[in-house]
Amino acid sequence: MTKMKKNINLEKKIRLRFPPSPTGPLHIGNARTILFNYLFAKQHNGETVLRIEDTDKERSKIEWVQDIIDQLHWLGIDWNEGPDIGGPHSPYKQSQRTDIYQTYLEKLLAEKKAYFCICSSEELEGKRQDQQSRGLAPKYDGTCRNKNHQHGVIRFIVENKKVTFIDLIRKEVEFDMGLSGDIVIAKNLQTPLYHFTVVVDDFLMQISHVIRGEDHLSNTPKQILLQEALGFYQPIYAHLPLMLNSDKSKMSKRAGDVAVSDYHQNGYLPEALINFMVLLGWNPGTEKDIFSLPELIKEFSLENVQKSGAVFNLQKLDYLNGYYIREKSTSALVKLCLPYLPETAKDMPFKQLEKIIEAYQARLKKLSEITEFTDFFFSEKLSYDKKMLGWKEMGDREVKESLEHSAKILSDAKKFDKKSLEELLVKEATAFAEASASQGKNPDKGKLLWPLRVALSGKEASASPFEIAEILGKEKTLTRIKQGIDKLS
Repeated sequence: MTKMKKNINLEKKIRLRFPPSPTGPLHIGNARTILFNYLFAKQHNGETVLRIEDTDKERSKIEWVQDIIDQLHWLGIDWNEGPDIGGPHSPYKQSQRTDIYQTYLEKLLAEKKAYFCICSSEELEGKRQDQQSRGLAPKYDGTCRNKNHQHGVIRFIVENKKVTFIDLIRKEVEFDMGLSGDIVIAKNLQTPLYHFTVVVDDFLMQISHVIRGEDHLSNTPKQILLQEALGFYQPIYAHLPLMLNSDKSKMSKRAGDVAVSDYHQNGYLPEALINFMVLLGWNPGTEKDIFSLPELIKEFSLENVQKSGAVFNLQKLDYLNGYYIREKSTSALVKLCLPYLPETAKDMPFKQLEKIIEAYQARLKKLSEITEFTDFFFSEKLSYDKKMLGWKEMGDREVKESLEHSAKILSDAKKFDKKSLEELLVKEATAFAEASASQGKNPDKGKLLWPLRVALSGKEASASPFEIAEILGKEKTLTRIKQGIDKLS
């Protein structure tokens, strides 16, 4: 039986790796794994390595490498070695390390610990079906093990024994490798596969801890056997719970809105996404759910990472993002919102933009919502159904009287700031309601304020008419009211 062994080389320096594959944009599940690695390394004064695992030549793209780097920078996650640190020709891209892998493949072949296999896919499928029909676990039967072929895929000889290792999250884990069969570790000497490259790189880069997703748990015993065959040490392992959709299904790498860039573009803040991701599997042990990155570096621990799957709750992310939006200064939020506003916003005085953003800061759950909330500030004429102008059971004539009354009040207003307008309009709304009551109608302040707010915004829900009027200014406010009256004519 193979058990985890201590290695004195790892006692001095803790080193972890971020190993994304550039076959698509950075997946939020990979970003969470990188975050957990980052926090663990920072907490223990360790080092981190960004290693681009791009041996899948058909699916790996340079633009996805750049996306990985860009999104990690946006999240505030840095690293000590690898692409963007060592330059464009950094050695931490597996596609640039083929000669290294070939040396170790040749070593295994020379020591008879691996062999060339020429079994066709049709032959392998026939064997698999035969084994299944006899109630056996499908595995390679070793047909080519002693054939001395000089070409074909390269299979590693998996010993028929149990492999046991200690996982920092799952404690002692055991696998019966007699159920596995010999595994393919390279398509040929120039094309190594994941199981092999990761073992070689972890050794040469002196990785002390491997923190990765639960979906890699079954890979670990195979990699431990490869480590033994090559005379390498064994890193310390920790396997994180899977990220699940709300229906408890596994989050797919190819599903919509699972890339970090999706959340970035949709107006989520990096601090919110960091806070959200760490809670997908980690429990602080308290009721606290707001954590800055420095706080997480101090408080995070693998001991509080759960074993069961972590359900992705978008409402929780929206709550956290709303919190961080409210924490921003108005001037900082204006700059963050500018990409979501019309081009004409850039020509608007910054103070006016601040007032617009401030009016909606408490309502925002993500930056992109500012577009729909505030579009009417950047339009000359609004398009809306005149029925929206009526409050409850008001008829067109009553709505018109209300808007005409508002126009008169506001045209005579000496001050046009929010506070003065609120005092003036609330007072007039009360008087307007009392006048309605004297005519046998329902006394309601909304009869003055609702038509005015809709005329100014063209929306059923918006900021108060006092805030909107101040931002629009007297001239544009009166123009909007007139446009509303015209709709009723």
